[in-house]
Amino acid sequence: VQLQASGGGLVQTGGSLRLSCDASGRAFRAIDVAWFRQAPGSERKFVATMPWRGDRRYYADSVRGRFIISRDNAKDTWFLQMNSLKPEDTAVYYCAAKSNSASVHEMSNYDYWGQGTLVTVSS
Repeated sequence: VQLQASGGGLVQTGGSLRLSCDASGRAFRAIDVAWFRQAPGSERKFVATMPWRGDRRYYADSVRGRFIISRDNAKDTWFLQMNSLKPEDTAVYYCAAKSNSASVHEMSNYDYWGQGTLVTVSS
């Protein structure tokens, strides 16, 4: 089971980026995928998730209305569209996956992690 995150980079305040998370190694149908981020000197925090059951999406308050999580089932790929970026969005972004029914917001519930992709927002 492998997750590969990509799409990070340097962008100015107000700009946009789209992150991708490619999954491989098993049939990724009944899993919850989430994005977390970790800013320098801070703990890793929940950003967004899209549980496999249904079409609901959940976002951290800090990104709601600016970020959109989506997926391409045919390609086992998840996306995080990030708009109206702010300097405080600067962080390493990780995608994570789990197949259990535990809370989607808790980092410790996720079994699989990608390597992270760096997003830097300049002021």
